[in-house]
Amino acid sequence: MCILPVMELVAWRTFVTACRLGSLSAAATELGYTQSAVSRQIAGLERSLGTPLVQRHGRGVRPTPAGEVFHQHAVIALKEVDRAVRAVQEPRQRPLAVGATSSLAAGLVPAAIRRLLDRTDPFRWTLSPGPSAQLHDRVIAGDLDVALVTDAPPGLPNDPRVDRRFLGLDEMVVVLPIGHPQAGPAPVDIRALADQTWAEDNDGSATLLRQHAARAGVTARIDLTAADLPGKIALVATGHAIALIPGVLTSALRADVTTVPLVDPPTRGIYTITPRRSPHPSANPLFDELATAFTPRPQ
Repeated sequence: MCILPVMELVAWRTFVTACRLGSLSAAATELGYTQSAVSRQIAGLERSLGTPLVQRHGRGVRPTPAGEVFHQHAVIALKEVDRAVRAVQEPRQRPLAVGATSSLAAGLVPAAIRRLLDRTDPFRWTLSPGPSAQLHDRVIAGDLDVALVTDAPPGLPNDPRVDRRFLGLDEMVVVLPIGHPQAGPAPVDIRALADQTWAEDNDGSATLLRQHAARAGVTARIDLTAADLPGKIALVATGHAIALIPGVLTSALRADVTTVPLVDPPTRGIYTITPRRSPHPSANPLFDELATAFTPRPQ
């Protein structure tokens, strides 16, 4: 007959603590019990198992051979119990840690969080921007509960440790300085921009630009490199270059630049990735809010 499931975990902790400290009195002090209560708990454990677990000596107690064996398994079992409790409690207590590429962090994510907070109980959250590959690694490491990434070159790995969910396609657009001759609502053919100086801030966007230009039979001259997305936009705003940017960034752009759509534009897929184990309870509701940004609007 299996008797372990009916044993009280408090007695297991008391026994493990007494073994670690080598003293019933020290265990009582650490756990907040009387020494007699500690003795009763261990004695009850010994009766349930039908064998002595500790032996007393002049300086305290030490486990018997049977106690050594039980101690090894009890430590592992108690750690699993603690992990089970944390898996239930911690997601409700810790902030939702969100990661996103810089373009998605600039507008899409804050807007989705705002909508979610407006219709749910308040919760704390953090936002960390970064490149897709870095965000993927941080989800694996447990630093992020959810990350918004793209499949722009070099693409996303197929990793069984994460759940990847498709949000939608994002059409790339060209950002221009105010007053540029090609500015306007009508889509522009990339061939009309072939003589322009382009600025880029990352290899993925640069690859999309070169591939799109190559399909049209022209070359995009990327002469300027920026350290980050704001730096790339600054080069455009001051008239040094034009640039390819994600369409989702359009609503968050500074006032001294404008955008123009491309004919047959390059696209990138937008995804959320979450850890397979113990997802944060706010991760799925956030996905639902993010997905609304990619839902086609009625004409």
